Amino acid sequence: MVGKRALARLKSKAFDRSWHLSRTPAEVDLTEIEFAILRSNEAFGRWQAECLANVCDFSASGAESVLLHLIRMNERPKTIKDLAQLANRTDIPNLQYSLRKLIKGGLVVRRGSGRTGVTYSVTPTGRKITDDYAEVRKVLLVAAIRSFPELPRRLAAATQTVEILTVLYEQAARDAATHRRTRR
Repeated sequence: MVGKRALARLKSKAFDRSWHLSRTPAEVDLTEIEFAILRSNEAFGRWQAECLANVCDFSASGAESVLLHLIRMNERPKTIKDLAQLANRTDIPNLQYSLRKLIKGGLVVRRGSGRTGVTYSVTPTGRKITDDYAEVRKVLLVAAIRSFPELPRRLAAATQTVEILTVLYEQAARDAATHRRTRR
């Protein structure tokens, strides 16, 4: 059996890990996790959409499915500001579009008026669909995760790493916006 170090040496010789974004091994590692997160995000979005499609005839993107679950989270109404913060999103017009779609589909209800008085909650239909979704998730995804005994521990470490990266990206985005050069 090949050891971890020997496997790493084989991989480093067998694969071209160079990127136009990276010059050092640390930069290569960062670039590779960025693209792994990108691929994971796309797979997660497809999973969300397919799982929702499995339990209802409502056509929604993965982001809209996430929004539905965020609205139901903790069984309390959410403002659009709450939803934007929970999802780490700043694209309010896109959130509003998705909310209108969920309302039209009968999964979410809007209550209140004015800028700060509007909240969103799931309807009884939305509650049933999110319950059914949770059951499909348990059967398909949670069961698959259980087949990897080390995965729960690794997921906890990965969550911590992704949260740290989120903070670093947020700060880097603020710095980039603050110090943006004007084009001539």
